[in-house]
Amino acid sequence: MALYAAYGSNLDPERMALRAPHSPLRGTGWLVDWRLTFGGEDLTWEGPLSTIVEDPGHQVYVALYDLTPADERALDQWEGLEIGVWTKIRVRVSTLDGDATAWAYVLNAYEGGLPTARYLGMLAEAAEAGGAPHDYVTALRQRECTQGGIQPDG
Repeated sequence: MALYAAYGSNLDPERMALRAPHSPLRGTGWLVDWRLTFGGEDLTWEGPLSTIVEDPGHQVYVALYDLTPADERALDQWEGLEIGVWTKIRVRVSTLDGDATAWAYVLNAYEGGLPTARYLGMLAEAAEAGGAPHDYVTALRQRECTQGGIQPDG
């Protein structure tokens, strides 16, 4: 089993139950000295995607999952690892039981751009469903955003 640190939309336990149905939630924690940000606005119609970057003094709330090998492969496919959208990195997660080493996805794109209001709302709902503290969810809801993503021609 591989320990996965979920942030962003994968904080939602229902979403993870669909994407990795055989992989139990182990707990929650914080990526200390990391910051949630957005990038890759040219990768989707929706605009920038969530990612994490190292940044002293900040922290990102995560849910830890024990991923089975089959669920890890399925999640890699879902996230677009094969086509180079994401890279897996090892991170240290601070939990109430001590530090744990896990892997997380980081976006293969430059940081920058504002998320859409819809996407940011989805992230806040996922964080709330995943047990994030109220102030963390509130900070997500109050982030600067745009009203919509790029509209397809036609």
